[in-house]
Amino acid sequence: MAYKHLIDKDRCKGCGLCVIVCPKKVLEISNELNAKGYFPAHQARPEDCIQCAICCTMCPDVAITISEIVEAAEAQK
Repeated sequence: MAYKHLIDKDRCKGCGLCVIVCPKKVLEISNELNAKGYFPAHQARPEDCIQCAICCTMCPDVAITISEIVEAAEAQK
């Protein structure tokens, strides 16, 4: 199974809680501002993400989601 990790950059306030709790140090605070004037979190090393969802649980703004991607071969069954 494959998963997609998504951070809604315009919802993120850049508090850094997700960065602190990430066990693989995948997340960092961006150098670019979002639409609301915050520096949002982003996946600096997405290849290291283990989809543990600790960042999703910790985010007070519910800006991070991890969802399962249905493979094209499975969808045709």
